[in-house]
Amino acid sequence: MTTVDLPLLPLGRGTDLNSERGVECPGDLPAPSDPELVARAQAAKDKLGDRVFVLGHHYQRDEVIAFADVTGDSFKLARDAAARPAAEFIVFCGVHFMAESADILTGPEQKVILPDLAAGCSMADMARIGQVEDAWDALVDAGVADSVVPVTYMNSSADIKAFCGRNGGVVCTSSNAEVALEWAFEQKAAAPDGAKVLFFPDQHLGRNTAVLKMGLGVEDCVVWDPHQPHGGVTVEELRAATMILWKGHCSVHGRFSPAVVDQLRATVPDVQILVHPECTHEVVLKADLVGSTEFIISTIEAAPAGSTWAIGTELNLVQRLARTHPDKNILFLDKSVCYCSTMNRIDLPHFVWAMESLAAGTLVNQIEVDPETARWALVALQRMLDLPGKSHRD
Repeated sequence: MTTVDLPLLPLGRGTDLNSERGVECPGDLPAPSDPELVARAQAAKDKLGDRVFVLGHHYQRDEVIAFADVTGDSFKLARDAAARPAAEFIVFCGVHFMAESADILTGPEQKVILPDLAAGCSMADMARIGQVEDAWDALVDAGVADSVVPVTYMNSSADIKAFCGRNGGVVCTSSNAEVALEWAFEQKAAAPDGAKVLFFPDQHLGRNTAVLKMGLGVEDCVVWDPHQPHGGVTVEELRAATMILWKGHCSVHGRFSPAVVDQLRATVPDVQILVHPECTHEVVLKADLVGSTEFIISTIEAAPAGSTWAIGTELNLVQRLARTHPDKNILFLDKSVCYCSTMNRIDLPHFVWAMESLAAGTLVNQIEVDPETARWALVALQRMLDLPGKSHRD
């Protein structure tokens, strides 16, 4: 079989007919979104008026973002919803764990709606509460649990956040992970064997933060695999480790490879590599800049005209940045499509269905976190909000 190397083209600039089909279409193209659905969505939104507040995550498709009252990362959006207590309905165009956070932070009379209940998060699903409780029991049996602080990434379920709340832990975002880890280590500074952190569900954010921001070595980290007996690690390895990383990852950011970074540097003059810290350690080591979704956006906004960037994050966002900054050359850090498949479940038909249902007086797809889980999850979230000096962004 002959292997064809696919070209890396600036987004929206140029096509390669040898690798792409359907890129040249004679005549007028149809509208990118169904005009009838667009009109129905607008009519439903107009009918609901101030009763509805629509949140749009940065990774959403443009046809949905067009109806968002605010856009942002997951925690920012949840806080935006909490700041709108008069809104009866919070329609969260994101994924399940984000809607849970919005339900935790908003008032009891407000109803959070997820247009498609199948819009989950593969990373969040990699750490189930039963698995985490089993891991904690193993830490107890190994005699190290008293030295461990659990830290969960925002991209986790409400019951995982509640677990951290109950066990002296904290939530973090990709912006404040370093500060959260510093706080966690301080909590167990007097532990005889030194403080440890159980970090989940994204091993890459945990490793990148510990090694690149806090001076730990890769050897100070072990990976707990919930699908292996005793996590695939020995008691001795647990006792020696400083960071116990959950074997989870982002299905989007985990795709980017060091080989593509090398190819870009060899073929694209003056390219700057900008990636999210959910990327693998090998990719992050080769990048020029690493930061959260908001950091990526602000970096491109501030970049000089004519500069060239290869961005390693979700494709909807990268394409939007390319369209809104035509004076800059923006590449996608992969040779193939890399949308977040679960985030993309929130499409215009689902959005229209949810909005029209609400406008007709029918409550659909409400996301509710039970009071006990919400109480302890809020404890962990509040600990994050109390951290000094860093913004709370994804």
